[in-house]
Amino acid sequence: MPGGEGSDTANAHASAAAPANPDPAAGPASSLPSTATRPQDQHGRTRQPRVPSRRASRMRENEPRDGKGARAKKHQAGPASHHEPNKPAANAGRAKPNHRRKPHSRRDDGPTYAALDLGTNNCRLLVARPSRRSFLVVDAFSRIIRLGEGVTRTGRLSEEAMTRTIGALKVCADKMIRRDVQRSRLIATEACRMADNGEEFVARVREEAGISLEIVSRETEAKLAVSGCASLIDQSCDWALVFDIGGGSSELIWLDLRRRRKRTRRTLHDRVDAQDCIDCWTSLPVGVVTLAERFGGQFVTENIYEQMVTYVSGLLADFEAKHQVARRTSGSRRHFLGTSGTVTTVAGIHLELPRYDRRKVDGCWLAVSDVRRVTDRLAAMDYDGRVAEPCIGKDRADLVLAGCAILEAMLRLWPCERLRVADRGLREGILATLMADDGVYRNQRKPRQGKPWRS
Repeated sequence: MPGGEGSDTANAHASAAAPANPDPAAGPASSLPSTATRPQDQHGRTRQPRVPSRRASRMRENEPRDGKGARAKKHQAGPASHHEPNKPAANAGRAKPNHRRKPHSRRDDGPTYAALDLGTNNCRLLVARPSRRSFLVVDAFSRIIRLGEGVTRTGRLSEEAMTRTIGALKVCADKMIRRDVQRSRLIATEACRMADNGEEFVARVREEAGISLEIVSRETEAKLAVSGCASLIDQSCDWALVFDIGGGSSELIWLDLRRRRKRTRRTLHDRVDAQDCIDCWTSLPVGVVTLAERFGGQFVTENIYEQMVTYVSGLLADFEAKHQVARRTSGSRRHFLGTSGTVTTVAGIHLELPRYDRRKVDGCWLAVSDVRRVTDRLAAMDYDGRVAEPCIGKDRADLVLAGCAILEAMLRLWPCERLRVADRGLREGILATLMADDGVYRNQRKPRQGKPWRS
């Protein structure tokens, strides 16, 4: 920030204006007025010259200066009055010390955390440090790698997909080294879960990229998704459906918000505690990549799109029959909260963004009627038309309608009026969990060392 510190020249003027007192035995400095000439109060008592306190001196030293080093107009430099303390001549020309305290946060020197989410379609990294009530992102990375491409047909990760992914993971490893990451959790999801050579791939990543991946369960993935976007839940509602439409699977978590704890401030602990509100959840073995591979992604007719919706509805039927969510939430205040590329893309198109802007998308509300309007518009486009959409592009043009079909199946089963968009998810959930486990917001416990991210 632009400083207000004075120059040596200005300080020399102020010091030279205060005459020296070379002989301490000679009494007060000659520049001070004699007792006879000093002002008197109404009772005839001589007023003593005021000597500013140490705090006042510091405040004077830190007054704003103009471009030439002189004090601002409010405190023009000039001859020292009798209110100035005596200053030795030896100090003339020396700069005054700056006693101002620099802004400091008690967590500025805390550990650096990293969260990596290796999905079927994307590789995402987030590096952050604890802040006052949340965390401050210091580095990030995201790349479409399509690790799960062809897995539904062959049951194995292809050599091309693994090579692409390892290249992205090497970038992540470099970023974590450069940021001196001490605590991390690096997870792999559905592609590695369903592939026969998933464990072999993890071992290869450890050897070539130096990263130790953890293949997590569907339940863990669902809980992390809730923690990652819990701060966007509407506290006035009774129920919320948090969903994450991934590349190879889709996690759906119904939250009973009537169980939540009453708090006046939202912290990372609230994100973790949101897991206590989980009423029921499921992980559908279908995502945008697997659904597009089954029905086709580039050339999607109205009939093909409807077949996608019907297929996903069939996967949801058993879950609904077991938990009776539609009946139990009927008449209650509820909303959807989506954390996936599908809902962020729909939001960007609805907002008519010339290019995707996370700041405008994350946390925005959409009416379900607007969601369906965008979906109908995309379904009417051909592949080239979807590629031309600035919030879609070539990398997602063959996947976006598959995601819309999954969302439509949920809306038909559990009708609602509003949907909130979250451009956040597993990585944020990982960071919230790690920091809460370390106690950096409650009792400032020393962070645990945890499992090293490097092999």
